[in-house]
Amino acid sequence: MSAKENSVRKIIHVDMDAFFAAVEIRDNPRYKGKPLIVGGSPKSRGVVSTCSYEARKYGIHSAMPSATAYRLCPHAIFVHGRYQAYREVSEQVREIFYEYTDLVEPVSIDEAYLDVTVNKKNISSATTIAREIKEKIKEKTNLTASAGISYNKFLAKIGSDLDKPNGLVVIPPDKAMEVLMNLPIGKFHGIGKVSEQKMKSLGINNGADLKRRTLKELLRHFGKVGNFYYQIVRGKDDREVKTNRIRKSIGMERTFSEDLDNTSDMLDYLKEFSKRLCLKMQERGIKGRTITLKIKYGNFDLCTRSLTFLEPVNNEKISFYYLSKLLKETLINNFKVRLLGLSFSNLKWDKETKIEQMEFGFFYHYPATLEK
Repeated sequence: MSAKENSVRKIIHVDMDAFFAAVEIRDNPRYKGKPLIVGGSPKSRGVVSTCSYEARKYGIHSAMPSATAYRLCPHAIFVHGRYQAYREVSEQVREIFYEYTDLVEPVSIDEAYLDVTVNKKNISSATTIAREIKEKIKEKTNLTASAGISYNKFLAKIGSDLDKPNGLVVIPPDKAMEVLMNLPIGKFHGIGKVSEQKMKSLGINNGADLKRRTLKELLRHFGKVGNFYYQIVRGKDDREVKTNRIRKSIGMERTFSEDLDNTSDMLDYLKEFSKRLCLKMQERGIKGRTITLKIKYGNFDLCTRSLTFLEPVNNEKISFYYLSKLLKETLINNFKVRLLGLSFSNLKWDKETKIEQMEFGFFYHYPATLEK
């Protein structure tokens, strides 16, 4: 892809900085400058949802067990999430995006892609737009966001991660290779921890190492995703900013403070999951053809079982009936259960379902310390 072709699109990726923690600090100034963790209690088996930058200095990160976070930083402050407050701020930020373009693709509650190639204010510079958006977010919410600007989604995302917090990074076509060649492999969006470790075992430590590998090699080691790696390290990403980004699944899961060994208790939880999820789906005009049960045992082994219906469903009684069958087929004798989860996939939306209902976080978690 030539520089001329690359320069056609102007994509911005906006990512709120330590979002949940930042909202808590804004609303509770006594937390400012302290290691703050939003998530489950360290005395529970909960996890970290997010944490302040002060906490990150201790090696704490999202999805880490709260007990581990406590060991790393015993003087950290732990607070439970206030998800309604986060949603309200997210809506305020989204309103700012739409002042500039209708081509907004929310990725989660705290980040989104914007295509500003053609925009409502006829501003020729995407950097100017990103700067204005950041200023308005600060003015309206008293929070900071980081932004990346480039000619495709992948590079815009990379840019927003390069200078956090409150960063603004532009990656023009003629600088893309320089950025990518020097980028540590773990910083490539789309390369997770497992793939990162595998790449390092193959001697791939940065973009330059990855670019030296042929497509055939990457396909052999990583399967179909190898083609994705081959393209992104060359700065190629043709994905459009999609305003009606369709979620692939909707789900709910719970990590228990104590392992479960009673099938009746497990069924009670699954019945509640089924009730809550089916209600959410009915409210949004969604049905799912595939239902999946997720179980993590006390020894951390993970098992999933799925069932696909002839017709999509969002009926609580039907889903629970088949969930109970899947549970009995999946349970291993003498193994206690640490986590249970339920999800629907192969989703179908009613024609009248509004796009706004689909835009933000679609995976629900019980609060980490909630007891039955």
